[in-house]
Amino acid sequence: MPAVSDPICAPATPLLPSAVAVLRVSGSDLADTLAPLLSLPEPRKATLRTLCWEGFRERALVLFFPGPSSYTGEDLVELQVHGNPLLVRRLLTHLGRLGVRQAEPGEFTRRALLNGKQGLLEAEALRDLVAAETDTQIRLAQARAGAQPTWIHEARAVLTPWMSRAEAAVDYGEDEGIGLDLKALKNDLLRLRIGFHVEQARSRAAIHLREGIRLGIVGRPNAGKSTLFNALAGGDRAIVTDLPGTTRDVLEVRCEWRGLPLRLFDTAGLRESEDRVEQLGVARVGAVLEEADLVLHLTPVGDGPDGLSETTLAPFRGKVLEVSTFADRGKASGVAIAALQGDLDALEAALKERLLGGLAPDACLGALATGRQVELLDELVRQLDLLSALDEGCPPEVPASLLQGAWAQLARLTGEDRADSALDALFSGFCLGK
Repeated sequence: MPAVSDPICAPATPLLPSAVAVLRVSGSDLADTLAPLLSLPEPRKATLRTLCWEGFRERALVLFFPGPSSYTGEDLVELQVHGNPLLVRRLLTHLGRLGVRQAEPGEFTRRALLNGKQGLLEAEALRDLVAAETDTQIRLAQARAGAQPTWIHEARAVLTPWMSRAEAAVDYGEDEGIGLDLKALKNDLLRLRIGFHVEQARSRAAIHLREGIRLGIVGRPNAGKSTLFNALAGGDRAIVTDLPGTTRDVLEVRCEWRGLPLRLFDTAGLRESEDRVEQLGVARVGAVLEEADLVLHLTPVGDGPDGLSETTLAPFRGKVLEVSTFADRGKASGVAIAALQGDLDALEAALKERLLGGLAPDACLGALATGRQVELLDELVRQLDLLSALDEGCPPEVPASLLQGAWAQLARLTGEDRADSALDALFSGFCLGK
């Protein structure tokens, strides 16, 4: 990775024809670096400047944020120019000749992290905000973009003095008679563990919301699959007729339904058929079942078991939700719906129970929501559970080691332990101007 202070630049807006394009430049001593192109204006005051380079003459609105009071913690300049992609490329090329290199993906935010302008959790939330596709995903990212969660501060406040006591017991206990009160330690950890288990449940639900719930819809022909697909998608995305075999391929749509970000997959009706195209559609159902978070097996009210459906679903039984359709036509049990009439409350409740642990989407706001975060939270809980299971009289080295392990998970979670591999994985998913 190049030195943090070397000047970098990137477009902060897409290279598409538009009214305005924004370029960002960050680094130390930008007044000297950019002097051949422009004189920097008064800090934080939008000022018109004329940029002249290699035969081009462009009027630009310029903003200057001197470090360390800037997004990156370095000098930061934003150039707002006309949104001609060729013009922007020519300006980026000229900046390169002035010694300003092209930024790597996410490098502006990476510098903000390394210069203490934001934390790792906030950086991850920013990435999710840019990638969000539904209202719920936007709110989920925004709720994590502020200060660190309260439970992290509480964990530090509890663990810090106990780490000191445990280390003192290890270093001086034998000579000075300093011991470690395991009973008192366990009492202090009990409240933390209860809170952590709550956060685990919220985080597992939040992951589904962040990534979008992959929902496969399967069943025999005319079981109401496409009708449900359209009802959840909020429009006529799939053709619905009384003719069996209307849907012959997998249809996919991303949408938000009642606060749930969904990736819906409508599949061909499961039946034996001589139609080659329909056979191909049925053959693709297995791939949908493999990838789905939950499989909705639709069966019309009053219909009995279907051999082909049972055989197809058998390997995935653990993630199958049985749904009775056309509930308006007769007595139904379990999760019963009438999609054409909009009667889907039972399905909503079942989805939230199976995938969100019964939580409402808004109850997940502020929760950890990435695989990295949840993995570290799980390991943190494991360390505390081990501490709480220790027997009285065990050597102080054991609780000291577990306390250090718990602290290490917190440090990795918040970014204080800045492993380059973890940061590389995070920032590779950012756009260039971030």
